[in-house]
Amino acid sequence: MTLQQMEYIVAVDKYRHFVKAAEACKVTQSTLSSMIQKLENELDMQIFDRNSHPVRPTLSGEQIISQAKVLLFNASQLKEMVLSEREQESGEIRLGIISTVAPYILPKLFKVVHQRHPNVLLRVFEARTATIVQRLERAELDMALLATPLKNDALLEIPVYYEKFVAYVSPSEELYKQKEIETHHIPSEHLWVLQEGHCLRNQVMNICEQKSGYSAIYEAGSIETLVKIVDENGGYTIIPELHVELLRHCQQSKIRPIVNPEPVREISLVVRRDYVRERLLNIIAECIRSIIPEHMVDARLKKYAIRL
Repeated sequence: MTLQQMEYIVAVDKYRHFVKAAEACKVTQSTLSSMIQKLENELDMQIFDRNSHPVRPTLSGEQIISQAKVLLFNASQLKEMVLSEREQESGEIRLGIISTVAPYILPKLFKVVHQRHPNVLLRVFEARTATIVQRLERAELDMALLATPLKNDALLEIPVYYEKFVAYVSPSEELYKQKEIETHHIPSEHLWVLQEGHCLRNQVMNICEQKSGYSAIYEAGSIETLVKIVDENGGYTIIPELHVELLRHCQQSKIRPIVNPEPVREISLVVRRDYVRERLLNIIAECIRSIIPEHMVDARLKKYAIRL
């Protein structure tokens, strides 16, 4: 039993003619007749008296058609409600964000959202990826800004921007003498990384290919802490491109590009696959895009709106 079958029997009742009903439904007469016959078989009753001219519903059929009209009306109301949700430009947005992205996005994001969309209330929850994913799955968050891919079939990932990694090197290190550092020549000795549980730590370890000397790797809780540790103790760390503008001028001289290949992370807006508030999702995407340097923004996001 389908809504399409409900539409067909209501159309036949309206036009009292199978051919005219089929034309109104934009299907062939044979398709319409076949679908109605299947419905009659499923219900084990005859809905229309086909010997009558024009075609008329049976007494039982009249009751079925009456209920079909109610079902179609309710379905129409549901579609309108979903459409309204999709196009809504006001309301609360619960956004999850990882700590290795938050410092570069949140300060300006609050300001931009407030200025451009004063009817949108942005609530932000900062945590590690695993915690945010759990809250997304439980629908405790509307969307999240995460490093992807996550390899989670329950979630939809919309890439927003791509960010390179750079090395922050103490002048006491041999690496400091190089203008740029090749990925495959990055040593693991004297490397400072984030604690377990940070997705950025995993990305850094992939860049360094977890070479020998892991026992010499020290761990910190934030990127800002890593930079301070390098300043005080020597060694080096690997940081996201957007962190560079937060450094003092004297610190920026310690930045070295990483090349061959350039390591890049993908940052995406992530939602549940049943999320419907399309306009609010686009509002956040547009605001983030206005914050990020143009060369970093995903090419598709530059051209197209997000469609759920």
